[in-house]
Amino acid sequence: MTTPTLHTGRLLLEPYTPADEDGFVALFQDTRVSRWIGDGPCTEAEDRALFGRVFSKVYAQGLFDVWAVRQGRRLVGHAEIKPSPSPDVDGHEIVYALAPAVWGQGFGTEIAQTLTSYGFDVLGLTEVHATVAAENTASLALLGRIGFRHVRDTVEDDGSTTRVLTRSACAGIAGADQPR
Repeated sequence: MTTPTLHTGRLLLEPYTPADEDGFVALFQDTRVSRWIGDGPCTEAEDRALFGRVFSKVYAQGLFDVWAVRQGRRLVGHAEIKPSPSPDVDGHEIVYALAPAVWGQGFGTEIAQTLTSYGFDVLGLTEVHATVAAENTASLALLGRIGFRHVRDTVEDDGSTTRVLTRSACAGIAGADQPR
């Protein structure tokens, strides 16, 4: 499996290159971004190791699709669609992150719609999921606007709440394929 290049109205999602390491690390080292990803902020060394695993494991073994998100030539984000590691989700989930400099421009919506369509149209999924911290109201609102519905909450080991959202292929919404 080779991760394809995808286009939104204004963005390019393409496989990472080794030259993207510093941009990837800068994105994940920004606590405004990393607070919503996985277990939260990691050390720079951990983020560099994660970037290395994108090549040595994810791409090398064809495990799932991971993209650098670019506006023009500038790396502005990260995107994935993968089998969910959560025992509370049976299927694939989308993951996306954007640099704060481009927040509020509708790029998150473009990415989430593109990943969801890719899951349905290319991977043949009947459902696409997202797991979002209950406090991440921006992502919850974005996903709601493009047809994701809250399915359940899970309580994490640290006491925080994660919302599980799902969108079914047969439950499209008017305009869901249009960037907002």
